Amino acid sequence: MFAVKWVSIFVVAGVVSAFLTGVLRRYALARQLLDRPNSRSSHSVPTPRGGGVAIVSVFVLGLGLLSLSKVLDSSPGTLWALCGAGTWVALIGFLDDHGHVAARWRLLAHFTGAALGLYGLGGFPPILYTLSLGTTEPLLINLGWIGQFIGLFYLVWLLNLYNFMDGIDGLAGIEAISVSLGGAVLLFLKHQAITNEGLTLILLAVTVLGFLCWNFPPAKIFMGDAGSGFLGIILGLLSLQGAWIAPQFFWSWLILLGVFIVDATWTLGRRFIQGEKVYEAHRSHAYQYAARYYGSHQKVSLMVALINVIWLLPWALVVGLADLNAYVGLIVAYTPLLVLVIYFDAGKRELG
Repeated sequence: MFAVKWVSIFVVAGVVSAFLTGVLRRYALARQLLDRPNSRSSHSVPTPRGGGVAIVSVFVLGLGLLSLSKVLDSSPGTLWALCGAGTWVALIGFLDDHGHVAARWRLLAHFTGAALGLYGLGGFPPILYTLSLGTTEPLLINLGWIGQFIGLFYLVWLLNLYNFMDGIDGLAGIEAISVSLGGAVLLFLKHQAITNEGLTLILLAVTVLGFLCWNFPPAKIFMGDAGSGFLGIILGLLSLQGAWIAPQFFWSWLILLGVFIVDATWTLGRRFIQGEKVYEAHRSHAYQYAARYYGSHQKVSLMVALINVIWLLPWALVVGLADLNAYVGLIVAYTPLLVLVIYFDAGKRELG
């Protein structure tokens, strides 16, 4: 009975998300809210944007209604963190999609949203610290105020890197689905049961899946800053929630998010060293070079899904459940990703 009820809820969430995305596409076309190709674009035809509002609306309203009706037992703090902070970040992205919000004000708003989310979760969780790669018994350390600052920058970086990585058809949606389901698998194997946190992750995945029906290559609509920023901070908050459940899960989540973290961090770091403005639009991420090399958004997006499932998920599970040294797991999981971004020359200065 439990399974039937939740399958029904997930089907409804996915269908509503797909329907609302279609409505938003018609709205964007009517209002001429289009991403028009330019020298910094990875697409070749004008495409409606703003479909991410469907993800935000269905997930926030769904999580709120399920919690208020006691179908899902979410704490007030969790609701405040996910719904409050997520909606705030999405609102800023929505305003930027429809006009322009100066970078400094956008960044201030992002830190505000991150602070709201961190407060709702009870702050930055204690983390496992290993003195050396050979240590088998890591220390559990509460970083206090330093941890809160780390948490703020971590969330702001994640929501911005998600925006940076939303540059080809289907990629951001596929990443959100695979990471969310990976986190749900981690929780299920830990507790040998479906938990409230796991159900929340599945709800997010099916909501994004509804949007992906329209965004899968060739995309008929883009999610826009409202959707990408929302997914970035939500996944960041869910990773911190996971660390409150089991400290080693924080490292598992860093592994699950590895493709986006490695590509964005390497690319933006290289651009910064070259003296370029890191906040300006560009096409120098590894995934963008890969898409041009293969002449296909679909191949690259599906390749990322494959990496997430057959490479990153197993390492995340081993670190989270089998007590593998977190540093070893992170280094081993990230090494091939780093090789790939170097191979595709991510961050190389663009010509023209």
